[in-house]
This record gives sequence, C-alpha cells and structure tokens, in this order.
Amino acid sequence: MEIERTPGIRPRPTFWRQFDVLGRQSFPALGTLLGMLAIAAPLGLPGQAELLPGFALAAVFFWSVFRPAAMPPAVVFLLGLIADLLGFAPLGVRVLILLFTYGLALRWRRRLASQQFAMVWLVFVAVAAVAAGLEWAFDSALMFRALPAGPALFQFALTAGLYPPLAALLTRAHRSIAAWERA
Repeated sequence: MEIERTPGIRPRPTFWRQFDVLGRQSFPALGTLLGMLAIAAPLGLPGQAELLPGFALAAVFFWSVFRPAAMPPAVVFLLGLIADLLGFAPLGVRVLILLFTYGLALRWRRRLASQQFAMVWLVFVAVAAVAAGLEWAFDSALMFRALPAGPALFQFALTAGLYPPLAALLTRAHRSIAAWERA
C-alpha cells in the first residue's frame, strides 16, 4: 500500500485499515472466483453449464474496463484455468479466451469507461460473439471435426443477456465494496 504525500486528513495506516484495503483490492478477483464456484455447484438449473463461461467472461470484461489494477493478467489466467476445470472444458481454451477478452478490454478501456451503458454492452456483445466463435473453433479443432454451432450460439445469447444484470451488480460493488480508496 502506498502512502499519499499530499496534505490532508487521512486515517492512520493501521493493520485493520490495510486489511480493509487489501480486501477491497482483491474483491473483483475473489468475487469472480466465488461466483464461478457458486455457478458450478450442482443446482440443476437449465443452461447452468453455459452460465460459467458467460459469467467469467462478463466479470473479466467488466473489471478489466472499470478496475484493471484489480484484475491483472495472472489472475485472469488463473480464473480461466479454474473455469476450464470447473466446466470440464479442454485446458487452455477459456484461459486463452479470457486473456483475449482482458487484452481487448484493457486496450479499449479509456474509451469504454466514459461511455453510456448501451455502448459498453454493445462492445461486450461483440466480444462475446468472438469468444463464442473462438471457443467453438478451438473445441472443433480439438475434436478434429466441425461441431454443431447451436450450443455456441446459445452460449453467446446467454452471455450477452447475462451482462446487463451482472453489470448492475458489479457497478454497485465497484462503487462500494471494491472502492479501495474509500477504505
């Protein structure tokens, strides 16, 4: 934790304050991990298997745009690996897709962070379409045959529809729980 040198009244950097700052800084990664684990629980929901990659993609995109310091590439790699393991996907497929998403979100971050929600959602929909296409292509290449496109289209639609409610929740967290500057 870096101590600010500008004059002003600030709380002392006690152990509990530093712990609070650390918790707020790690919330995006831990929240994404806990969300993925909750989705992977055997709940018997229809389309539950497709929720996992959609949730991971939406969370990585959101935090990469609005709080990139809390979602470094190593964390994105680990989240992708965990998503592969939880979703029984070939190892590395979701890792590459999440890292690709992270890179795009980071590259467009300055433009997207100041845009209205509809524009950010449209960009996410395009990213989700590319991600679903990449996952279909990787899975087809690993199976040595063209797989049906229906499941990839369903996953794309589910991911695109999942983003608005998830972004609303993550925006509230971004302004409260994850705001380390408020600690």
